Amino acid sequence: MLLRIKNMVCNRCIKVVKDELEKIGQTVNSIKLGEVELDDTPNEHELERIKSLLEDNGFELLEDKQSKLIELIKNMIIELVHRKEPVNLQINLSDYLSSTLNVDYSYLSNLFSSFEGITIEKYLILQRIEKAKELIFYDELTLSEIAYQLGYSSVAHLSSQFKKTTGLTPSEFKKLRDSNRKALDKVGGQQ
Repeated sequence: MLLRIKNMVCNRCIKVVKDELEKIGQTVNSIKLGEVELDDTPNEHELERIKSLLEDNGFELLEDKQSKLIELIKNMIIELVHRKEPVNLQINLSDYLSSTLNVDYSYLSNLFSSFEGITIEKYLILQRIEKAKELIFYDELTLSEIAYQLGYSSVAHLSSQFKKTTGLTPSEFKKLRDSNRKALDKVGGQQ
């Protein structure tokens, strides 16, 4: 049985969910961001236990189709932005999402905006800025390297979006060394 799980946005989340499910006797066939494939279909009592276990660990079992679709969009964007290697974020996001999910982009866009209170594009920008904050905080890359890694056309473009989103330039942020970073599942709309 495939379960979709909200707030499962990092490798640590994957480990926690897998470990907790196995503790209660569930066999996990596969697991990735936002999804767990169980060996068997849990009965009603087991499903309630799974829901409770997930909630105790800050996750939520998604049960309606629209919530699952929104969580898939978020997870796809998070995976794109937060990969370790540079990624081509210049791809057409609308084409990528609609072809991968096999759903018309205008439907995805309207659904996402109505549930999250922001556009998909704004969510992508917010994720990119959070990743930029992380990279600036760790001080291992130049702003030029950060801009390249996040798919910005230039440092000026990164700086402009960074200032518009945070109120600070990347250089001002770096001087503060106060990360003001958010957990990935708290970035964006109505959390």
